[in-house]
Amino acid sequence: MATGRTHRPATRSRGIPEATVARLPLYLRALTALSERSVPTVSSEELATAAGVNSAKLRKDFSYLGSYGTRGVGYDVEYLVYQISRELGLTQDWPVVIVGIGNLGAALANYGGFASRGFRVAALIDADPAMAGKPVAGLPVRHTDELEAIITDNGVSIGVIATPAGAAQQVCDRLVAAGVTSILNFAPTVLSVPEGVDVRKVDLSIELQILAFHEQRKAGEDAAQTATATPPRVPRTTGGGRKGPDGDVPAVMPA
Repeated sequence: MATGRTHRPATRSRGIPEATVARLPLYLRALTALSERSVPTVSSEELATAAGVNSAKLRKDFSYLGSYGTRGVGYDVEYLVYQISRELGLTQDWPVVIVGIGNLGAALANYGGFASRGFRVAALIDADPAMAGKPVAGLPVRHTDELEAIITDNGVSIGVIATPAGAAQQVCDRLVAAGVTSILNFAPTVLSVPEGVDVRKVDLSIELQILAFHEQRKAGEDAAQTATATPPRVPRTTGGGRKGPDGDVPAVMPA
């Protein structure tokens, strides 16, 4: 199989917008689920709903792939799986290294979805000498002293950083110097990379903070609706008065 060192995805050369590229994995996930259920064809509306986008945007995205479907029939599921997989570069082998084998790194190493999507974990790397040689997800952890040799020997072009924030930039610099040109960063920090190196950042705390914002806003809207729905209570004068024909009368009337 070819490795990531000598082959690059065709998306840039074909002028596919980055927003479309970002949606292709969503379409592929939905199509793969249909394929597993032996569904032969799917309409743009059905696929758009499964992927969480609108059908007009889906049709526009697929036009960049040269796929327009068949009126009254829809899209061929198996062909689209192949077409999108090819466009994303998933029809070849992509060796990946994961640096930082703490709780998060170990969880990533044990994730079964890498192999089924064209990614092979070539090595697990950690700076702790006590971790060296320990098996994680069937692979022995290698020390960071071996990082450059591992990248060269395996033709690695994609690196995953799951280290603490303080170590992430140094690891990034070493990965780039060794030839890695794409980095998936789980460390809670912004990485500085030279031109030609792609970085995708995954920050779970930021996503949770965004959800907290929306929860707070919803709670505020609920409180406002409750206040609007409850009519104001008009106080009644009690004590020291006498009953008149229209209700309570103050004990002292104005002159």
